Amino acid sequence: MLDQILDLDTSLFLFLNGLHNTFFDEIMYWVSHKFFWVPFYLFLFYLVIKAYKWKRGSILIALVVVTFGLTNTISSEVFKKGFERPRPCHNIEIQAQVHIVNNHCGGPYGFFSSHASNVFGLAMLMAIYLRKRIKRFTLFIFLWAGLVSYSRIYLGVHYPLDILCGALFGISCSLFVFFIYAKVLLSFRGRDIS
Repeated sequence: MLDQILDLDTSLFLFLNGLHNTFFDEIMYWVSHKFFWVPFYLFLFYLVIKAYKWKRGSILIALVVVTFGLTNTISSEVFKKGFERPRPCHNIEIQAQVHIVNNHCGGPYGFFSSHASNVFGLAMLMAIYLRKRIKRFTLFIFLWAGLVSYSRIYLGVHYPLDILCGALFGISCSLFVFFIYAKVLLSFRGRDIS
């Protein structure tokens, strides 16, 4: 059963990774680059501060930092090292068929995607805070997270299953962090948290 799932994952990866051209090579390279999105992150935090002022907005920033610490550390140090599933670009069985950009392949292991867990964790927290204040924000932020995550398949460094599991893990971590904040820190104060 597991072999069938992994075979399907590989087939889907090869199909999606095969949909490339020189124009999107450059775009997806930058979509995937962690520093490219710094102005976007600053804009998101501006929206939060504008909506909630510094005191409550800084709480969200702290929640994002804690979530990022969890998602990034656990995905890299526990899952990737624990499962040791080679990235597609390091998988000798399909390596010749994998399209990579700028000769970048990343570390040896890819399950699951730190990029996906990080951006979906951020997206979930931002959606919790801004969904009622900005129309269609939840759709926008999750489409953004999906684009960043898809870029990892396009660049040949992650399978779709790496992305799916990373996204689910990121969302779960953000909900866990928010739950702890809401129940443990605020339950005694009776404050509105969203």
